[in-house]
Amino acid sequence: MLLRRAHWHAATVMTEALRPLGIELRHFAVLIVLVDRGPTVQRDLAEATGSDKAGIMRVVDDLERRGLAVRKAVPGDRRVRAVEITPQGVELFDAAHVAAEPLAERLVAELAPGEPAQLMDLLTRFAHPADGEA
Repeated sequence: MLLRRAHWHAATVMTEALRPLGIELRHFAVLIVLVDRGPTVQRDLAEATGSDKAGIMRVVDDLERRGLAVRKAVPGDRRVRAVEITPQGVELFDAAHVAAEPLAERLVAELAPGEPAQLMDLLTRFAHPADGEA
């Protein structure tokens, strides 16, 4: 329950940061993956963001409607589409990152020096166990 409460608090803060830009946290999460990985197939986006297939389709549809991402054919498999961020998507991502960073820093402001990095390490290990079991 503590982890759920921490998630709720962080999501609430980040949602407020993104609202003026007209996107939600779920959109920002997909943009982060696209910036980090480049063009990514939808099933991999779903896995990377913890979404289901229908949810990721809705997010990608939203991003496409706004001109922030496009679906492109994957060479060798005409059934699969990769999602790619557009230049407008990169601009919005940069603006979202600038808006969110000070709020993210405030989320960990009560922690002692070194603890934000320790928290990130612990959460990463928790979310991605070494043995591959989730």
